[in-house]
Amino acid sequence: MKSGRYIGVMSGTSLDGVDVVLAAIDEHLVAQQASLSWPMPVALKEDVLAVCQGQTLTLAQLGRLDTRLGRLFADAVQALMKQEGLRPEDVMAVGCHGQTVWHEPQGDAPHSLQIGDNNQITARTGVTVVGDFRRRDMALGGQGAPLVPAFHQALLAHPVERRMVLNIGGIANLSLLIPHQPVRGFDTGPGNMLMDAWIWRQKGKPYDKDAGWAMQGKVTLPLLQQFLSDPYFAAPAPKSTGREYFNYGWLERQLAAFPGLAPEDVQATLTELTAVSISEQVLLNGGCERLLVCGGGSRNPLLMARLAALLPGIEVSSTDEAGISGDDMEALAFAWLAYRTLSGLPGNLPSVTGATRSSVLGAIYPANPVNNQS
Repeated sequence: MKSGRYIGVMSGTSLDGVDVVLAAIDEHLVAQQASLSWPMPVALKEDVLAVCQGQTLTLAQLGRLDTRLGRLFADAVQALMKQEGLRPEDVMAVGCHGQTVWHEPQGDAPHSLQIGDNNQITARTGVTVVGDFRRRDMALGGQGAPLVPAFHQALLAHPVERRMVLNIGGIANLSLLIPHQPVRGFDTGPGNMLMDAWIWRQKGKPYDKDAGWAMQGKVTLPLLQQFLSDPYFAAPAPKSTGREYFNYGWLERQLAAFPGLAPEDVQATLTELTAVSISEQVLLNGGCERLLVCGGGSRNPLLMARLAALLPGIEVSSTDEAGISGDDMEALAFAWLAYRTLSGLPGNLPSVTGATRSSVLGAIYPANPVNNQS
């Protein structure tokens, strides 16, 4: 087993920055030691958003974006290493998810594209990098997502309590940790993504802090019903989605039949969409005793209150209360997946993704042999 210290890097669909965590990992333990959030420049965020929404670009533009993101991830890792006084040989590997710009798990040639050149990270930090986690699962017939349920199982499963773990990033995904049953999990639909996109276009703010704007509005039920009529919500698992589907263009098409709505009412309705689409899936899958929430959405008081109201009898709480930072969960998961890869252990769960079998995931970008190779 390749036990040691690992760094996880996650830049999610919310595009609100790069989360970087340091953890000590072995066969029985994942102990977070440090973290930081590294900002994403606005110009880079806008370029990534354009790609995710299907804007035409040249191979040269894609190549430059790949390099710029790789350098950003490298800067974030270097900042954490400097903060903690780490040398390259102190870190076994960096697990970097990359920035998803397109995810299309259906059709005759399923594919998923994460960019952010991992060679940039290895070259600049001197640390081995593990990346490109999704495509092996897809080659085996899986969705390639979500990958975090395996990590949720390792850290948060309980022998008798029915638990579900909900990550509300740009997209929301649910892990079903039901005793004596195979772990299942899937993307429920938009998490923060549409709320963030709307306030960004309307007010130039990256997100609705403490749901202050949404709380000024009221839910428009016909619009909510229009949102929920999208076929994704009724599709069976395994399923996964992303910004290439639930983006600002999707929102504009939905709003076309509702001219003149107050912007704050749209924001309130988008918040309700996230809460309702999640709660429906929790209940349709048999409910649970405890719903543990992580990701940026766990900091949204209106969203958390609505989940609690829509799920009576279920304890809704942040994963912080279970000892794992809700802000760092996904970055920790990819540090753990890097450990699994270097240890020759599978990282996917076929019961979640639909792959034909479990497999070691990812590609390894080795550092020079003098560094951290043991």
